[in-house]
Amino acid sequence: MIIVLFGPPGSGKGTQAKRLVVQSGKPQLSTGDMLRTAISKGTKTGLEAKTFMDKGSLVPDSVVVELIRERIQESDCKKGFTLDGFPRTLPQAESLDLMLKSQSRQVGYAVLFDIQDAELVKRLSGRRTCLKCGAMFHLESAKPKRDGFCDQCDSFLVQRDDDRPDVIQKRLEVYHKQTSPLVEFYKKQNKLKTLDASLPQDLVFTKLVEVTSK
Repeated sequence: MIIVLFGPPGSGKGTQAKRLVVQSGKPQLSTGDMLRTAISKGTKTGLEAKTFMDKGSLVPDSVVVELIRERIQESDCKKGFTLDGFPRTLPQAESLDLMLKSQSRQVGYAVLFDIQDAELVKRLSGRRTCLKCGAMFHLESAKPKRDGFCDQCDSFLVQRDDDRPDVIQKRLEVYHKQTSPLVEFYKKQNKLKTLDASLPQDLVFTKLVEVTSK
């Protein structure tokens, strides 16, 4: 089974993808993680991606697709995998379908993590990150024991630049423009499943397992 998880930043798809790995035993493929691994290993595709990243440019679809092509040929992907963060755009989804078709495979389910923008802004803007150890907290749902300081190493907590409300809004605008077409794309293929990502994490995971087990 090949599963695609997509949704706006902060919708929880990455967290749920990791839980799905534990439940199913099938790997989670995150393009960000794959890029870092390929670069650290010095692979041809990794080095090519690095030339773009070093310039602050987006890695082209062709390079990302090739990275995924290499990854899914590894033995742990033979029984299926979960894609987290790819595809983000319609051309990427079309490239993924063509790549899988060449291997006589296809996406089984595309799961949309649906949540209102206002809830996401509230969720993300409340995050605080430790400067030293990277631990994360939330002003409402996961408060530190001492205001402004990390529970683990007692260092200062900060709000990351990309967690500021104005930046979040811009990220959401990009998401809606680029990723919304995927809803219709997978709906036409009868592969779309929609989850209410505003629900508690455990309930979202229960529903995720339900919709991808049918």
